[in-house]
Amino acid sequence: MNTDNLLVAYFSQYMDLSPEEIEVIKNTDIIREYAKNTVLLEAGQVAKNCFLVLKGCVRRYYIQDGEERIMDFYTENDPITPASYVSQTPSEYYLSCVEPSVISSGTDESTQEFIAKFPQFVPMFIKIGDQLSVKKQLSFDNFKNQSPEDRYQQLVASRPDLINRVPQYMIASYLGIKPESLSRIRKRLFS
Repeated sequence: MNTDNLLVAYFSQYMDLSPEEIEVIKNTDIIREYAKNTVLLEAGQVAKNCFLVLKGCVRRYYIQDGEERIMDFYTENDPITPASYVSQTPSEYYLSCVEPSVISSGTDESTQEFIAKFPQFVPMFIKIGDQLSVKKQLSFDNFKNQSPEDRYQQLVASRPDLINRVPQYMIASYLGIKPESLSRIRKRLFS
């Protein structure tokens, strides 16, 4: 699939697009391909872009006591709005590609220009924002209230694609446990 068509397919989930709107989306120069391990945002940097993962996987993490602590994974159709992008303060975390990725990015200015030209997209952006907010709140609530084993089972049930796409040490970091603990959990659950 052409990378422009990935963005059209994403928007089409939320609204019916006219041929003119499809052309506008295809003619925007906001889609880039990134190699594995490309850093999209560094800690200490002020984010100038928000992102939409069209293909691939991105991790959000910070470094504590020399160890990477993964906070989240973003895969196909996941928007990423760094806190630093909204607050215009230095980021406390990194964003990095776990695998080769196709990502749409936008600045505040480009988004405002797009909305001014095409106000019919505003309800779609609001719906996407609302869905993202609910998803993040549920994820945070589950993480705070579940044991590591329960968190792993929840991850397997809700995001099975991650289990095969992401190295196990990253899954362990995301769950807040050591890789050895994850191995024990997996052995207990699947033997």
